[in-house]
Amino acid sequence: MKSIDFCIQYLLDYNNAELPDDLSKEKALRTLMNITTPDNLDSVFYKEQDKALQEILSKKKIVELSDLKPVKGKYYIYVGDITLIKADAIVNSANKEMLGCFIPLHSCVDNAIHSYAGLEVRRDLMKMLSENPSYQPVGHALITKGYNLPSRYIIHTVGPTVFGRNPTEENINELRNCYLACMDAAEKVHAGSIVFCSISTGVYRFPKKESAHIAIKAVDDYLKEHPESTINKVVFNLFNENALDIYKRAIEEI
Repeated sequence: MKSIDFCIQYLLDYNNAELPDDLSKEKALRTLMNITTPDNLDSVFYKEQDKALQEILSKKKIVELSDLKPVKGKYYIYVGDITLIKADAIVNSANKEMLGCFIPLHSCVDNAIHSYAGLEVRRDLMKMLSENPSYQPVGHALITKGYNLPSRYIIHTVGPTVFGRNPTEENINELRNCYLACMDAAEKVHAGSIVFCSISTGVYRFPKKESAHIAIKAVDDYLKEHPESTINKVVFNLFNENALDIYKRAIEEI
């Protein structure tokens, strides 16, 4: 039995679940991973899951940082799938539970990162959070291994939610703190490169233009305050080109 078939059947049994007949094997596996709470998955499952995810990854094109050209100094922009870029650390815009997206096949970056990294990530976060019951996630960061992603580490941060038409001062400070916390987490593992997704600009409704300026200024302030930082490449990841000019101008202005 192929690894992906084994994993699908294992998670069907584990979750006592059923799947639509029209899903591809990759989507079936992702759906089941999305809904799984890994309380007691055995080592055989993780071994087969890793084989399956590595086989899926082998059919895709990995993006090397050397493929990118800097916009200015240490700053780069990458338009594409964050799960395919090879860096020391990528940033995940997590939900408030910080355990990954449980909505099957949801299009958020949180879902994609957890799906292609593997259930070890959710397992590790569950352990960290159980050991820190008073942990307040907004504006803070937790770091896990990247497991089956090309990147070595994933830095998980929960951004602020904007409820009105414009972000509040508290929203702005929390978003800035997200970027600073991620830089600090990357520094602790001696990362030379970090890839930021656009934190809070999706369902959390932070305006993209303002978010870009906050993000880039926070990172630039951090590097100026830490001249001995190991981080020498900072990549801002965009899912599409809609905000490309915004980020380019914001970088050029620093």
